[in-house]
Amino acid sequence: MSSLSPLVIGIAGGSGSGKTTVAQTILQRVGPDRIAFLQHDSYYKNLGGLPPNQRAEVNFDHPDSLESELLGEHVRQLRDGHAVQVPIYDFSTHSRTDRTFTVQPRRVILVEGILIFAEKALRDIFDVKIFVDTDSDLRFIRRLQRDISERGRTTESVIKQYMTTVRPMHLEFVEPSKRYADIIIPEGGFNEAALDMVVARIEALL
Repeated sequence: MSSLSPLVIGIAGGSGSGKTTVAQTILQRVGPDRIAFLQHDSYYKNLGGLPPNQRAEVNFDHPDSLESELLGEHVRQLRDGHAVQVPIYDFSTHSRTDRTFTVQPRRVILVEGILIFAEKALRDIFDVKIFVDTDSDLRFIRRLQRDISERGRTTESVIKQYMTTVRPMHLEFVEPSKRYADIIIPEGGFNEAALDMVVARIEALL
């Protein structure tokens, strides 16, 4: 990595593991003005053409549900010094809106997502790969609370989705991708010692 090349960091881990907390901690401590932040969740494929009942049956925890090629292209554009237009996804209707938001190139490119280490094309983009490792019971509780409060889901629908797709896909794709990580953070945002180390390492690389 040249001294002028942006540092590209990936943060992966299971749903509800604390990835977003880790990412937000890095953003605040390294400085939002120094970081271009992308979330894989923004790149879900547009299902607006499907009837609502069919959209809800899509396996959103499989890599094929995400437009990872576009995410990879956006990272490359940011790395080359160009701003990108990131899609805005509506989780309550399972469809991509017609709006986007602009992310400007920065000294650090931070990418967060459950499946970003599951595909080699994405893995190869990252200079540093961080995996947030949290017990499954904590991850489920956090997901249940988030999906009800932020995404308008019912308890029954969250449990059904967890048992039919979230847990199986975690075991098939997410957990095995942990072996590609450079750094594993147990307990996510609650692990102050690990976060201190990660932030210090980023500062040193910059």
